[in-house]
Amino acid sequence: MTEPAGERLAILFDIDGTLIESGGAGGTAWREAFEELYGVPADIGEFTDAGMTDPEVGRVTFERVIGHKPSERELARLLARRSVLLPRAVAESKDYRVLPGVPELLPRLVEQGYLLGLTTGGVESAAHIKLERAHLNRYFHFGGYGSDSPDRVQLTRKALERASTILGRRLSRDEVLVVGDTPSDITAAHGAEATGVGVATGHFSKEQLTDAGADYVLGTLEEELPL
Repeated sequence: MTEPAGERLAILFDIDGTLIESGGAGGTAWREAFEELYGVPADIGEFTDAGMTDPEVGRVTFERVIGHKPSERELARLLARRSVLLPRAVAESKDYRVLPGVPELLPRLVEQGYLLGLTTGGVESAAHIKLERAHLNRYFHFGGYGSDSPDRVQLTRKALERASTILGRRLSRDEVLVVGDTPSDITAAHGAEATGVGVATGHFSKEQLTDAGADYVLGTLEEELPL
C-alpha cells in the first residue's frame, strides 16, 4: 500500500541535548585521548562549538593544542582512541540522563509505524555508544553521522537517503521530521529539505529556536510532535 504524500513517515533525532545528556562523557573521552596520546588533557569546550562534527572537533582541537594540523593518520588514531575510551566515560558519568518524554515517545512512535533514524555530528560508533547506556539503540535503524560528512546538511541528507532506501522511494519534505535542540539542527533540516522541529532541552531556548527558523518548537519531548 502506498502512503499518501505528505503523511509523516520518518523521524530523525539528534542525540546530545535531544534524546540524552551524556553528562560531559564526550568531553571526558576527548580529554583522556589527548592526554594518553600527547600528554595534554585538552578541553574541547575551549575550541569548539555545539553542532560541530566529531572529526571537526578532533581536527580543530588538535591544531590548537598540538600546534599543527593533524595528518590523516594522526586524526584516525585520535578518533579511534577517543572511541575506545568513550564507553567507560559514558558508563561512569554521574550526570548521564535520558531527557523528558524520550522513554515513552520512542516505543510509541515505533508501534505507530514511524521509521526512526539519527542525525548527529558524532561518528557512528560514538552515537551508538552514547545511546547504549539507556538501551535506546533498538529504536533506530539508520542515520546520518559525523563520519558521513563534516557538514550537518550533508549528513542529514545522507540520513534521508538511507530512509528512502529502506522505504523504497524518495521522501518529501512533509514526510520527514528532523528533531534537534540547536539552530544547526534546524539549518540542517531545511538544507536537506525536511521539516525542522526544535526542542528546548539543550542550550537554546524556544525563542532562539524559533528565531533560527524552526517549523515547530517544543519545550520537551513530553509535548506532542507535529505528526
